[in-house]
Amino acid sequence: MDFPVTFQIFGKTILAHPVFETLGIFLGMRFYFYLKRKSSEKLSFNTSAAVLIGATAGALIGSKLIGNLENPYIFFNDFNFKRFWTNNTIIGGLAFGLIGVELAKKIVGHKESTGDLIVYPLMLAMIIGRIGCFLTGIHEETYGLPTTSIFGMHLGDEYLRHPVALYEIAFLIVLWIVLTMIQKKNKYPSGFVFQLFMLSYFSFRLFLDFIKPKIDIIGNLGTIQLVCLSVIIYYIYKIKTSKY
Repeated sequence: MDFPVTFQIFGKTILAHPVFETLGIFLGMRFYFYLKRKSSEKLSFNTSAAVLIGATAGALIGSKLIGNLENPYIFFNDFNFKRFWTNNTIIGGLAFGLIGVELAKKIVGHKESTGDLIVYPLMLAMIIGRIGCFLTGIHEETYGLPTTSIFGMHLGDEYLRHPVALYEIAFLIVLWIVLTMIQKKNKYPSGFVFQLFMLSYFSFRLFLDFIKPKIDIIGNLGTIQLVCLSVIIYYIYKIKTSKY
């Protein structure tokens, strides 16, 4: 296989990453609306609209802000709007989307959790998006460091690299199975599956980013890892103080 994989769409050459990212978002949203129709938990129109707006606004701002702060030196010393708009990270989207939802719920006075329903559609979108990351190879900064392990792959240069996108896909599939088994027990209240997803995924990314190119900000931790640590601490506290 030659990297990066591209598609010819309307006479233009498009990288696999944005194609699969768009497909993932579309299928994830369709899956979410399917689950929402089947769900017995009904939210009012005002609550649903507020949560959707909060999640979308927070995710949009966070994905781009954290994506650009991965290299703060370029961000602050050589700001470029086009580069700012095209730099994204799911970590920033999830973290700030959470903030947006919590703020929106406070505004409309909704106290119950609204997260469980989005977990599996979100994981589906992420899995499809990571296929695009893998097919893009080293053309975008979603690849791993060089390695001599048996998992090393040629992703477009002379080095064998960690296929971190494939690692993440495998992790998400296993996490999907585990969360499904937990949810079937009907032992935990609404919101627990989402909290467990966030804690698990951010913990995974904290360690995964040690084998990805990054700029150290504090110690040997990059921007994404610092965000991961913050979210991990938040959810450990939240789960510990909840009456499960």
